[in-house]
Amino acid sequence: METELVTSEARRARAGVLYALAAFFMWGLAVPLHFKLVSAVPALQILAQRIVWASVFALGLILVGRQWRKLVEALTSGRWLLLLCLSAGLIAINWLVYIWAVNSGHLVQTSLGYFINPLLNVVLGVLFLRERLSPAQVAACVIAGLGVLVLAISSGEMPWVALVLACSFGCYGLVRKIVPVAPLIGFCTESLLLTPLALGYLAWAAANGQSVAFQGDWSLDALLILTGLSTALPLIWFAAAAQRLKLSTIGLLQYLAPSGQLALGVLAYDEAFGWIDALAFGLIWIALAIYTISALRSAPPVPEPENRLENGLRLAEKGIPTAR
Repeated sequence: METELVTSEARRARAGVLYALAAFFMWGLAVPLHFKLVSAVPALQILAQRIVWASVFALGLILVGRQWRKLVEALTSGRWLLLLCLSAGLIAINWLVYIWAVNSGHLVQTSLGYFINPLLNVVLGVLFLRERLSPAQVAACVIAGLGVLVLAISSGEMPWVALVLACSFGCYGLVRKIVPVAPLIGFCTESLLLTPLALGYLAWAAANGQSVAFQGDWSLDALLILTGLSTALPLIWFAAAAQRLKLSTIGLLQYLAPSGQLALGVLAYDEAFGWIDALAFGLIWIALAIYTISALRSAPPVPEPENRLENGLRLAEKGIPTAR
């Protein structure tokens, strides 16, 4: 009996690792490659298409999960709806800058942004949630700040792509943390709030002859439709991984995504990465190592979730990147 239980847990853990690897592979390699394939489309049109099709897939998940009542409650909640409008605006900024950066040769900066993000979450927690930092976390934030400063001095300008991505996603996570709405419901609500603007922009582009989509290139159209799937699918895989793995394991695996973006930018697209960049990234990696070790030592045990899908998605709001 005990042997069967151990075997079952081992299989569960192996499945969790596979789901996590699939999710972070999507965010680190497949999603940026996907956007590269539609680089002929302006970034704002890709964003609009992604919003529309993400709404379709999110509604499909709501339908399968029979959670229509929760969605209606979120859409009619007054104060919470206002905050979800704010989070929707933040994630739209994040998506737009990410799409533009990928298709403009700034994959290295996107990876920097998502390496910085967990450390920025710590700072936001102190500023807005009155959380306390351990000495190790303070040291991590200072070292990461030095890394950003090195890049700014060497290039003569701040790495704005990385900072906008980190700040927009960090603030998005902060807003979602204080809104008592289930993650899947919140994601669907945000997508639906953005959809009228997206459809309006697409209609305007079509009326003015600027629309690139649905002009006879069916392969391009299919790729644009699939942006909704590439948004939802890794989220589902991540939720499945979170059901089966410890939060500490997920926390370590999350750095695979920006690592993949960095490797893709340098090795596949020949983006510049000199010794100054290596020094700056080295400082940030040291900061992340300090932060991660500190977090693992102080992490409380994770309770068994009542609703595995929702609790799995909820982990995405604790500093783990999901909104690529």
